[in-house]
Amino acid sequence: MGDYADLPGIRMWYETEGSGDPLLLLHGGLCTNATWGGQRAELAAHYRLFLPERRAHGHTPDVEGPLSYQDMAEDTVAFLETVVGGPAQLVGWSDGGVVALLVAMARPDLVRRAVLIGANFRPSPESFVEPALVDALRPEGVDLAFFRELYEAVTPEGAGHWPVVARKVIHMWRTQPSLTAADLARVTAPTLVVAGDDDMMTLEHTVALYRALPAGQLAVVPGASHLVPVEQPASVNRLILNHLARDAVETMMPIRRAASRTAPGTAETAES
Repeated sequence: MGDYADLPGIRMWYETEGSGDPLLLLHGGLCTNATWGGQRAELAAHYRLFLPERRAHGHTPDVEGPLSYQDMAEDTVAFLETVVGGPAQLVGWSDGGVVALLVAMARPDLVRRAVLIGANFRPSPESFVEPALVDALRPEGVDLAFFRELYEAVTPEGAGHWPVVARKVIHMWRTQPSLTAADLARVTAPTLVVAGDDDMMTLEHTVALYRALPAGQLAVVPGASHLVPVEQPASVNRLILNHLARDAVETMMPIRRAASRTAPGTAETAES
């Protein structure tokens, strides 16, 4: 069962599960909380899960005008302050990863650690393996049938609103986000970047994201696509839990992180 939170400019649906420190699960674009089926039980055994559905997604109504990652990030900040009541761990998949990035940039006090799965920091023409696929998407097309069914099953606005939402999200993918390496350098939270080795985002873009994060870590899952949380839930859950539980990175032969060592000849203790 879920509930609504009345936030500035939006009435946001969310669900909760488990107990312990708060952890937000931020779903992908055109998705609902139903797509976290492979993660909820295992993560809820360790954390108090909060699963908000963003504006125009799932049970949360659409708003007038275009959709933007920035507005969704501001909604998420309001959710953290109003519903969670303070900082949390953030796990974002695809669009949810973009939102998590923006929250971590703007409000580092609200993000303890983050996991970004299949996320990008530039729009689809600059980050997708096949940008033309986005240009070919149509609300009524078979490529979006799965997402249309998710939306129509729970939206408070009726199935007829689907084409409006689909067009807004497709436009957002083509034009957003537009972050730079300098922007990403503001993310101070230890952040794990996860991608499938056959992801929607190019491997080069994923590596660029990892390299730009001061406390970044990288995991490329073999034999996986953009849907890696569904395809390999056990592997993804293990990566998430290990990252969130780790106090510090300690490696025997640091290269990229060598500058963070406390002193010559000592173990590495800096977050990365």
